[in-house]
This record gives sequence, C-alpha cells and structure tokens, in this order.
Amino acid sequence: MERPTPALMIQATGSNAGKSTVVAGLARALVRRGLKVAPFKPQNMSNNAAVAVEGGEIGRAQAVQARAARMPPSVHMNPVLLKPETDTGAQIVVQGKRWGNLRARNYIEKKATLLPEVLASFAHLARDADIILVEGAGSPAEINLRAGDIANMGFAAAANVPVVMLGDIDRGGVIAGLAGTHLVLEPDERARIHGFIINKFRGDAGLFDQGLTAITQFTGWPSLGVVPWLPQAAWLPAEDAVDLDRAHDSSSTRVIAVPVLARIANFDDLDPLGMEPGVKLVFIKPGEAIPGNADVVILPGSKSTIGDLAFLRAQGWDIDIKAHARRGGRVLGLCGGYQMLGKTIADPDGVDGRAGTVEGLGLLDIATVMSADKSTTLVAGTHCATGAAIEGYEIHLGRSDGADCARPMIAIEGRPDGAISADGRVQGTYVHGLFTGDAFRRAWLANLGIASSLAYDSGIESALDALADHLEAHLDIDRILKIARSRQTTSASAA
Repeated sequence: MERPTPALMIQATGSNAGKSTVVAGLARALVRRGLKVAPFKPQNMSNNAAVAVEGGEIGRAQAVQARAARMPPSVHMNPVLLKPETDTGAQIVVQGKRWGNLRARNYIEKKATLLPEVLASFAHLARDADIILVEGAGSPAEINLRAGDIANMGFAAAANVPVVMLGDIDRGGVIAGLAGTHLVLEPDERARIHGFIINKFRGDAGLFDQGLTAITQFTGWPSLGVVPWLPQAAWLPAEDAVDLDRAHDSSSTRVIAVPVLARIANFDDLDPLGMEPGVKLVFIKPGEAIPGNADVVILPGSKSTIGDLAFLRAQGWDIDIKAHARRGGRVLGLCGGYQMLGKTIADPDGVDGRAGTVEGLGLLDIATVMSADKSTTLVAGTHCATGAAIEGYEIHLGRSDGADCARPMIAIEGRPDGAISADGRVQGTYVHGLFTGDAFRRAWLANLGIASSLAYDSGIESALDALADHLEAHLDIDRILKIARSRQTTSASAA
C-alpha cells in the first residue's frame, strides 16, 4: 500500500491570525530545501479571488501560496470558495466553477456534501507533491459550526492530517485563546494538534517565555516557536478587506482615492499603487467623502455590482464622483466598478440579485447586461493608449457594450476590452491585475505626471524569501517537518 503524502494543517484561534502568511512562508522555506510543496485550503471565504491555470477561481491567498511554492495555481488548491454577496448569502465555487448561491443557513446544512470534492482535490495534489501545507479557516473553536465541518477539524480527521495551532499575540489574549481552544475541542481533536506557534510578536520574545510555559501547561502542546512581526509581509496581497488599512500612505500630493464598497472584490488590484512612493492611495470608508484633491478615483471590483452601486449612492459617493469628473478629474473602473460607470445595468434573470434594470453613474456611454455565464480566464495583451504589455485575469458576470467601447482601454489578443470616454478622462476595463505589471503601471502613472521606479514583481519575490528566512530563524522547521511526516505512520482508520 502506498504511503500517504506528508501533510500539515495550520489552524488558528481566530480569523486574521496570519495562517495564510505562515503557510506561504513555510512553502517557500520548504521549496528551498528541495521539497515539492502544494498549498491547500479546503474551504475559503473571500471576494479576493485569483484565476487558476485550469481557468477556474480560487482564493487569492492560495495563489500567493502557490507562487511561494513555485507552482502554478490550481483549482484543487482551494476546492470550495465562498464569495459573500450579502450579509447572509454567498456564491459557492467548487473546484473553480460556480456551484450555486446559498444563504448561510442553507450552506451550513449542505457543506458536508462537498467533502468528497474536497478530499478528491487533496488526493489530486498528493499524487505529485512531497508535502501538502493545509490552511484552516477561521477557528476550530467555532464549535457552533462543527457539524459537517470541512474547513478545520472535520477535514483534518477525514484526511488524517496533523495540526499545528497558531495564536495571534498582536491582538491580545493569546494565552486564553489557545487554552480556550483546547478547552472546547473534543478529545480526539485535541490529540490531533501537535504543537502551537505564536505569531506577530513585537518586542523581546524572551519576555514571553512564561507565557509559552503556561500555554503548554494548559494544553499539553509544545511550542514550535515565536514569530516576530515582519514588516515585509505587507508586500503580500491581502485576502480580507480588514487589511485595507495597511496600504502604504506616502507623503505624495498625488492622491488616488478608492471608495470601499460593501462587497469590494479583488482589491489586491490596488496593492502596487499603494507601494508607489509617488502615490498617496486613500481608501474612503463608508460615511467619508471622496476628497476634492483626488487626482484619480478608482471604482474597484465588486461581488455584487448592483448592490454596491446602491451602497455607493447611499454614501453620497455618486455625487462626489460626478463632481470630481466635472472638475476634470480622472476616473477608472475595474470590473464591477467599470459596469457602474455606464448608463444602465440590466439583470433580467436576477443573477446579481433582484431582477431588473438600474441606472449607472452615466460617466461612460455603455450599457451592461448581466448573465449567468461567468468569465474566468487569464489574459495577456496591450494597453491601447501606450502599447504597454499587460497581463491579468477576468472574473466577471455580464457584458458591456456602447459607443465608448469603440475606444477600448485594453486589447486582448486582438479583442477589445473596456471603454474610454470621449475626453479620455473616464476609463474602464474588465481586466484585473493590471497594476502588478511594471510596464503598464509606469505608463499609466506617467500619464498622471508620476514617475515610477517600483519593481513590484521582484518585490513580491523578495518578500516571500524574507518571510521564509524569518520562519527558518524563529520556528523549529525540522520538528514541523517531522509532524507532517507523522501522517505516514498513522492510518486514516486510527484518526
């Protein structure tokens, strides 16, 4: 009988504890040790998605982890992706393809039926990997979600994967968080945990020695290390909108303003602009006005275009954006933001919410019609205005047509995409990821009179290497590998 592939699952005491970053850093560290690493997250909830090589969607974090592992991103790395559309409902993506739309309660009832697909994707990766690094979701301490769990301990038990627990000391209460997690878990779940890691420590780690001892006394789990705060991690694309505040805020007077929509999606489009020294990237929160000194307003992607258009109007941002345009300011719409800039958005079948037609902002002479067919594809082409090469991806419902489409923003293998107003100051495109390309970003900023010297792609690579160095210095990587390989000596029946 073939021995199972070594695997390790990083779970945490709560959301935003750094699971994604730790898995990415471990992936790069182990790849540098000569191992073929596959990242995996059974279930993810995020509107920051990426397009995999097969053409389907996965969470942005898994695409970053794939890059860290020097592997192409695959739909099998994140077989279940939940994309929130309302506070109580989400689109369900299974192995890269749209599976359906469910309210939260309905999904809780049905999620166990997705375990076979999750295990099939895990097995697919295991056939060609030396080790699989698994990321949990939220926390296993959310015992109200235990029934039918496929994201944390339910998956770990089904696949017989050992677990390491991560605690975020930066938010406080890490001792109670780890001890409390131990308290509410079932005995077999506790036994699956082989150690803990303290993440995001600031200051002298030696001052926490008594804390490590206390955690081990409460839980029986050994410490595998304390990871200090790493500023370079800010280079890595964020997955959750709660991270938008970390954007680089330079002293530049050239302001790019981005309204934070309720269902903002693929906001990592903006990360490279936030890193530019000559740009002050400002995220406008609900209740705030778009600043009058903005050079550009960017309407970002949205998981619910019509719903977010209503949200935008409720904030009064439509008035601000139109005033900005009248003053000669520039406006750029990305995907859902592009659709909002048009005259109308029609949704005859209710695929984006309630069926009907709504008026757009009217800044582009285009009309959008939503449809159930979803475009998820990697693209390459050129920026029509400058000839700069572009690479990116499309994830969208709907099609936009109109007079301004005769002036496309992008040419994708001869196919026009996007639209530009007659005066050239309002533009839009369906393509995500444009600003990660240094050539396009420099050309686009040059049109604003901003010089760019940022090498974004190499910056990401440097950040991943720095993260790997950081974890090698502060974690017991050899012991972590031993835990992962312990899966080869335990049978699934004993799990």
